[in-house]
Amino acid sequence: MFSSDAGLCIFDLDGTLVDTIQDLGNSMSYALRELGLPVRTMEEYTRFVGNGTLLLAKRSLPDSLKEDEQLLNKAHELFSGYYAVHYADNSRVYDGIQPVLDELRGRGVKLGVLTNKPDRFAKTIIEKLFPKGTFDIVLGSRDGVPKKPDPAAENEIIYALGADKSRVFHLGDSDVDVFTAKNAGVRSIGCSWGFRSRQSLVDAGADFIADRPWDICEILLKNS
Repeated sequence: MFSSDAGLCIFDLDGTLVDTIQDLGNSMSYALRELGLPVRTMEEYTRFVGNGTLLLAKRSLPDSLKEDEQLLNKAHELFSGYYAVHYADNSRVYDGIQPVLDELRGRGVKLGVLTNKPDRFAKTIIEKLFPKGTFDIVLGSRDGVPKKPDPAAENEIIYALGADKSRVFHLGDSDVDVFTAKNAGVRSIGCSWGFRSRQSLVDAGADFIADRPWDICEILLKNS
Protein backbone atom coordinates (compact mmCIF):
# COMPACT_ATOMS: atom_id res chain seq x y z
CA MET A 1 0.00 0.00 0.00
CA PHE A 2 2.77 2.44 0.91
CA SER A 3 4.49 2.66 -2.46
CA SER A 4 4.97 5.36 -5.05
CA ASP A 5 1.24 4.89 -5.71
CA ALA A 6 0.20 4.77 -2.07
CA GLY A 7 -3.50 4.71 -2.76
CA LEU A 8 -6.54 6.42 -1.35
CA CYS A 9 -8.58 6.18 1.84
CA ILE A 10 -12.13 7.56 1.72
CA PHE A 11 -13.58 8.19 5.18
CA ASP A 12 -17.14 8.55 6.36
CA LEU A 13 -17.53 11.55 8.70
CA ASP A 14 -20.13 11.03 11.44
CA GLY A 15 -19.22 8.11 13.69
CA THR A 16 -15.94 7.49 11.89
CA LEU A 17 -13.80 10.63 12.04
CA VAL A 18 -15.92 12.73 14.38
CA ASP A 19 -18.35 11.98 17.21
CA THR A 20 -21.19 14.27 16.14
CA ILE A 21 -24.19 12.56 17.72
CA GLN A 22 -24.73 15.01 20.58
CA ASP A 23 -25.01 18.00 18.23
CA LEU A 24 -27.13 16.08 15.72
CA GLY A 25 -29.43 14.85 18.47
CA ASN A 26 -29.71 18.22 20.18
CA SER A 27 -30.59 19.87 16.87
CA MET A 28 -33.25 17.29 16.08
CA SER A 29 -34.68 17.56 19.58
CA TYR A 30 -34.91 21.33 19.15
CA ALA A 31 -36.92 20.88 15.95
CA LEU A 32 -39.27 18.38 17.57
CA ARG A 33 -39.85 20.61 20.59
CA GLU A 34 -40.59 23.59 18.36
CA LEU A 35 -43.26 21.48 16.64
CA GLY A 36 -44.72 20.31 19.94
CA LEU A 37 -43.64 16.74 19.32
CA PRO A 38 -41.91 14.28 21.69
CA VAL A 39 -38.13 14.21 21.46
CA ARG A 40 -36.09 11.06 20.94
CA THR A 41 -33.25 9.67 23.01
CA MET A 42 -29.61 9.89 21.94
CA GLU A 43 -29.57 6.12 21.55
CA GLU A 44 -32.42 6.44 19.06
CA TYR A 45 -30.63 9.17 17.15
CA THR A 46 -27.58 6.93 16.75
CA ARG A 47 -29.84 4.48 14.91
CA PHE A 48 -31.47 7.19 12.80
CA VAL A 49 -28.32 8.81 11.34
CA GLY A 50 -26.32 7.64 8.35
CA ASN A 51 -28.62 8.25 5.38
CA GLY A 52 -28.75 12.05 5.37
CA THR A 53 -30.46 14.65 7.53
CA LEU A 54 -33.84 14.46 5.79
CA LEU A 55 -34.13 10.79 6.72
CA LEU A 56 -32.92 11.61 10.23
CA ALA A 57 -35.84 14.02 10.51
CA LYS A 58 -38.32 11.50 9.12
CA ARG A 59 -37.16 8.73 11.43
CA SER A 60 -37.42 11.10 14.40
CA LEU A 61 -41.08 11.95 13.78
CA PRO A 62 -43.80 9.93 15.54
CA ASP A 63 -44.82 6.90 13.50
CA SER A 64 -48.25 8.36 12.75
CA LEU A 65 -46.73 11.52 11.22
CA LYS A 66 -43.83 10.16 9.18
CA GLU A 67 -45.71 10.50 5.89
CA ASP A 68 -46.74 14.11 6.52
CA GLU A 69 -44.48 15.76 3.95
CA GLN A 70 -45.23 19.31 5.05
CA LEU A 71 -44.41 18.48 8.67
CA LEU A 72 -41.27 16.61 7.61
CA ASN A 73 -40.01 19.56 5.61
CA LYS A 74 -40.67 21.91 8.52
CA ALA A 75 -38.87 19.62 10.95
CA HIS A 76 -35.90 19.40 8.58
CA GLU A 77 -35.86 23.16 8.14
CA LEU A 78 -35.85 23.74 11.91
CA PHE A 79 -33.17 21.11 12.39
CA SER A 80 -30.96 22.61 9.68
CA GLY A 81 -31.26 26.14 11.01
CA TYR A 82 -30.32 25.09 14.53
CA TYR A 83 -27.55 22.75 13.41
CA ALA A 84 -26.00 25.49 11.27
CA VAL A 85 -25.23 27.35 14.50
CA HIS A 86 -24.64 24.45 16.90
CA TYR A 87 -22.91 21.89 14.65
CA ALA A 88 -19.73 21.90 16.73
CA ASP A 89 -20.90 22.60 20.27
CA ASN A 90 -19.99 19.09 21.38
CA SER A 91 -18.59 17.37 18.28
CA ARG A 92 -15.02 16.12 18.59
CA VAL A 93 -12.51 14.14 16.59
CA TYR A 94 -12.26 10.59 17.93
CA ASP A 95 -9.16 9.92 19.99
CA GLY A 96 -6.39 8.48 17.85
CA ILE A 97 -7.78 9.60 14.50
CA GLN A 98 -5.48 12.56 13.82
CA PRO A 99 -2.25 10.55 14.30
CA VAL A 100 -3.56 7.98 11.82
CA LEU A 101 -4.36 10.67 9.26
CA ASP A 102 -0.93 12.23 9.76
CA GLU A 103 0.75 8.84 9.32
CA LEU A 104 -1.17 8.07 6.14
CA ARG A 105 -0.47 11.47 4.62
CA GLY A 106 3.18 11.16 5.55
CA ARG A 107 3.34 7.90 3.60
CA GLY A 108 1.71 9.40 0.53
CA VAL A 109 -1.82 8.07 0.95
CA LYS A 110 -4.47 10.42 -0.43
CA LEU A 111 -7.37 11.14 1.91
CA GLY A 112 -10.99 11.87 1.11
CA VAL A 113 -14.23 12.30 3.04
CA LEU A 114 -17.60 11.14 1.75
CA THR A 115 -20.68 11.67 3.89
CA ASN A 116 -24.44 11.81 3.50
CA LYS A 117 -24.41 14.94 5.68
CA PRO A 118 -25.24 18.06 3.60
CA ASP A 119 -22.14 19.27 1.80
CA ARG A 120 -21.98 22.68 3.50
CA PHE A 121 -22.05 21.12 6.96
CA ALA A 122 -19.47 18.49 6.01
CA LYS A 123 -16.98 21.04 4.73
CA THR A 124 -17.53 23.38 7.70
CA ILE A 125 -16.97 20.63 10.26
CA ILE A 126 -13.82 19.40 8.52
CA GLU A 127 -12.45 22.95 8.34
CA LYS A 128 -13.14 23.55 12.03
CA LEU A 129 -11.90 20.28 13.51
CA PHE A 130 -8.96 19.25 11.30
CA PRO A 131 -5.74 21.00 10.27
CA LYS A 132 -5.91 22.66 6.88
CA GLY A 133 -4.88 20.34 4.09
CA THR A 134 -5.58 17.11 5.95
CA PHE A 135 -7.97 15.90 3.25
CA ASP A 136 -7.57 16.09 -0.51
CA ILE A 137 -11.32 16.23 -1.10
CA VAL A 138 -14.48 16.46 1.03
CA LEU A 139 -17.89 15.69 -0.42
CA GLY A 140 -21.25 15.73 1.33
CA SER A 141 -24.79 15.33 0.09
CA ARG A 142 -25.54 17.52 -2.93
CA ASP A 143 -28.63 18.05 -5.07
CA GLY A 144 -28.68 15.77 -8.07
CA VAL A 145 -26.09 13.33 -6.70
CA PRO A 146 -27.36 10.07 -5.15
CA LYS A 147 -26.42 9.46 -1.53
CA LYS A 148 -24.39 6.53 -0.26
CA PRO A 149 -24.59 3.57 -0.73
CA ASP A 150 -24.95 4.63 -4.37
CA PRO A 151 -21.34 4.69 -5.67
CA ALA A 152 -21.66 7.87 -7.75
CA ALA A 153 -19.95 10.23 -5.30
CA GLU A 154 -17.42 7.56 -4.32
CA ASN A 155 -16.43 7.18 -7.95
CA GLU A 156 -16.29 10.97 -8.29
CA ILE A 157 -13.62 11.10 -5.57
CA ILE A 158 -11.69 8.17 -7.01
CA TYR A 159 -11.59 9.67 -10.48
CA ALA A 160 -10.83 13.18 -9.24
CA LEU A 161 -7.77 11.93 -7.38
CA GLY A 162 -6.68 9.53 -10.13
CA ALA A 163 -6.71 6.51 -7.84
CA ASP A 164 -6.53 2.87 -8.85
CA LYS A 165 -9.51 1.07 -7.32
CA SER A 166 -7.30 -1.81 -6.27
CA ARG A 167 -5.60 0.65 -3.92
CA VAL A 168 -8.75 2.33 -2.56
CA PHE A 169 -10.25 1.65 0.87
CA HIS A 170 -13.56 3.03 2.10
CA LEU A 171 -13.80 3.44 5.86
CA GLY A 172 -16.97 3.89 7.87
CA ASP A 173 -18.97 2.85 10.91
CA SER A 174 -22.15 1.55 9.27
CA ASP A 175 -23.48 -0.93 6.75
CA VAL A 176 -24.11 2.03 4.45
CA ASP A 177 -20.35 2.44 4.12
CA VAL A 178 -19.75 -1.25 3.56
CA PHE A 179 -22.37 -1.30 0.81
CA THR A 180 -20.91 1.87 -0.72
CA ALA A 181 -17.53 0.18 -0.99
CA LYS A 182 -19.05 -2.95 -2.52
CA ASN A 183 -21.03 -0.91 -5.03
CA ALA A 184 -17.92 1.03 -6.04
CA GLY A 185 -15.74 -2.08 -6.28
CA VAL A 186 -13.31 -1.12 -3.53
CA ARG A 187 -12.36 -2.66 -0.19
CA SER A 188 -14.06 -1.65 3.05
CA ILE A 189 -12.79 -1.15 6.58
CA GLY A 190 -15.54 -1.11 9.21
CA CYS A 191 -14.80 1.19 12.15
CA SER A 192 -16.33 -0.34 15.27
CA TRP A 193 -16.02 2.75 17.53
CA GLY A 194 -18.86 4.58 15.77
CA PHE A 195 -22.64 4.66 15.88
CA ARG A 196 -23.26 1.05 14.84
CA SER A 197 -22.26 -2.25 16.39
CA ARG A 198 -19.24 -4.27 15.34
CA GLN A 199 -21.55 -7.15 14.48
CA SER A 200 -23.54 -4.99 12.07
CA LEU A 201 -20.32 -4.33 10.14
CA VAL A 202 -19.48 -8.03 10.09
CA ASP A 203 -23.00 -8.89 8.95
CA ALA A 204 -22.78 -6.32 6.16
CA GLY A 205 -19.64 -8.04 4.86
CA ALA A 206 -16.90 -5.55 5.73
CA ASP A 207 -13.57 -6.72 4.32
CA PHE A 208 -11.76 -5.66 7.48
CA ILE A 209 -12.71 -4.39 10.94
CA ALA A 210 -10.76 -1.69 12.79
CA ASP A 211 -11.47 -1.71 16.52
CA ARG A 212 -9.16 1.24 17.17
CA PRO A 213 -7.94 3.93 14.78
CA TRP A 214 -4.36 2.65 14.55
CA ASP A 215 -5.72 -0.65 13.23
CA ILE A 216 -6.31 1.22 9.97
CA CYS A 217 -2.57 1.64 9.40
CA GLU A 218 -1.92 -2.00 10.27
CA ILE A 219 -4.64 -3.20 7.89
CA LEU A 220 -3.22 -1.13 5.04
CA LEU A 221 0.31 -2.37 5.68
CA LYS A 222 -0.80 -5.99 5.58
CA ASN A 223 -3.08 -5.68 2.56
CA SER A 224 -1.19 -3.62 0.02
